[in-house]
Amino acid sequence: MFCRHNFPFFIWYFARFSLYLYPKRHHMQKNIRNFCIIAHIDHGKSTLADRLLEFTNTIEVTEGQMLDDMDLERERGITIKSHAIQMEYKRDGETYILNLIDTPGHVDFSYEVSRSIAACEGALLVVDATQGVQAQTISNLYMAIDHDLEIIPIVNKCDMPNAMPEEVEDEIVDLIGCKPEDIIRASGKTGQGVQEILDAVVDRIQPPCGDENAPLQALIFDSVFNPFRGIIAYFKIVNGSIKSGEQVQFINTGKEYKADEIGVLKMDMVPRKELHCGNVGYIVSGIKTATEVKVGDTITSLANPTREAIAGFEEVKPMVFAGVYPIETEDFENLRASLEKLQLNDASLTFQPESSVALGFGFRCGFLGLLHMEIVQERLDREFNMDVITTVPNVSYLVYDKQGEVKEVHNPAGMPEPTLIDHIEEPYIHASVITTANFIGPIMTLCLGKRGELLRQDFISGNRVELQYAMPLGEIVIDFYDKLKSISKGYASFDYHQDGYRPSKLVKLDILLNGEPVDALSTLTHVDNSVDFGRRMCEKLKDLLPRQQFDIAIQAAIGAKISARETVKQVRKDVLAKCYGGDVSRKRKLLEKQKKGKKRMKQIGNVQVPQKAFLAVLKLD
Repeated sequence: MFCRHNFPFFIWYFARFSLYLYPKRHHMQKNIRNFCIIAHIDHGKSTLADRLLEFTNTIEVTEGQMLDDMDLERERGITIKSHAIQMEYKRDGETYILNLIDTPGHVDFSYEVSRSIAACEGALLVVDATQGVQAQTISNLYMAIDHDLEIIPIVNKCDMPNAMPEEVEDEIVDLIGCKPEDIIRASGKTGQGVQEILDAVVDRIQPPCGDENAPLQALIFDSVFNPFRGIIAYFKIVNGSIKSGEQVQFINTGKEYKADEIGVLKMDMVPRKELHCGNVGYIVSGIKTATEVKVGDTITSLANPTREAIAGFEEVKPMVFAGVYPIETEDFENLRASLEKLQLNDASLTFQPESSVALGFGFRCGFLGLLHMEIVQERLDREFNMDVITTVPNVSYLVYDKQGEVKEVHNPAGMPEPTLIDHIEEPYIHASVITTANFIGPIMTLCLGKRGELLRQDFISGNRVELQYAMPLGEIVIDFYDKLKSISKGYASFDYHQDGYRPSKLVKLDILLNGEPVDALSTLTHVDNSVDFGRRMCEKLKDLLPRQQFDIAIQAAIGAKISARETVKQVRKDVLAKCYGGDVSRKRKLLEKQKKGKKRMKQIGNVQVPQKAFLAVLKLD
């Protein structure tokens, strides 16, 4: 211990003061752990998160999946949004601050996972003891390893009668090269293994390693819109500290704000006077404009600004594009405002204005997959009361003209004339399918039917196989995942990432109603599938279009060539009903009069295409 007599007074005083002040701050940082939960869909991570919250007395769990607060999440039993929450865990007389981020498991929400991983130092890898390692588990694991996260492997659902913990542990050991004793057996239902998980988080995951005394650097990893308080940004402090009332700047947008309120995220937002390095929290600054907050931006202090922004995570690359149009034309600006607010909460959604002859003004939106598109449409309806029509989804293509110039086309309506096109390249994916050996045949048939090319086939353990395919993205966006699940009785899992572009023989298929093309029903398809696809589209539309008082000709056309035709028969009024007997010339006169009326009606009548028809292409089989 320092003695006053051995040192000059000011050195003694400074040493006593620093012992009081700095260890306290260092102590705060070394007791923080930031971690996320990654797993395949339906492996029980939200239920396990409930047990962690319950064990640390953070909240009283009254119903399942407390962190899944959206109605849609509860109805479908899936996590759509990542959720941050702070827990306090007491052990050996010390209190540890554990910031947990629960993440989605479906491939369409992998961007949510990447953002959560950027704010963490460790990850719980949860694997279902009844299903083993699945495709999305591997994908999310590689993402976590790329960010140098400490991985804690957990075998969940060990209480199930059909659990195979030993086999699943062998798979995990092969996958990440850990020791079998490092794997924790747990059950989100019974609470088995929860204390071991919390101890492992404290012992194995490193505390945040930022500098408390450096200028403020905080990474925005999520944001939400509150109608009363404006936009609330969620951040992780990498360096420095932030105080309530401080003037801050968002580096990428250059905007300056006052930190009206800062705090930590529990089930509700809990205000704090000051947040230090390593903490995860929120900031309320009364921001009203959605475009001023960007996920991946850096917050710094205006009084002592940092020189460089944190390297944010990569920009999202949409996989599927579809037109979203308001049913009422005057709702266009309301739809724009709704999409901007939704984009705050879902950074993987992209959109830009476009117009359609059939549907008027709307937006061309980019999604990560079909489920993502479905969820966005549902959220627009529930959260913003917007009735929209969604067109047939498609992917982006590279079109090379005869002058050698390249154009990116997201919409069949934007395709140049066939005479000007030299060749078209379509996006390919590297797909990974994990299944049991008895489903290999049907899955290979499905992939070959989707123009897939087998790259490799590996036996993981026992009778489980991983098939890797190169496939066109356009073939999988519509119904591939549903078909895969049905032919494998739900056992196959699927994951993919983009793998560049390849030249392909693609044609634009137009659907004509009474000779008029409906641009919203146009699709780009491979030349080998085009005739069959057009015929099935016409048959489906014949069932869906309501009958009019004139014939409706439905045609599929490739360029000037008609490849298929169906007719929706007119609703006829029996004008001869009043003729009982009499001369045939009188009947013919009435029929001729009706024929002229029908012809005139056909010229001025328009065909109303219902929303079901735009999505008919999704369920052609």
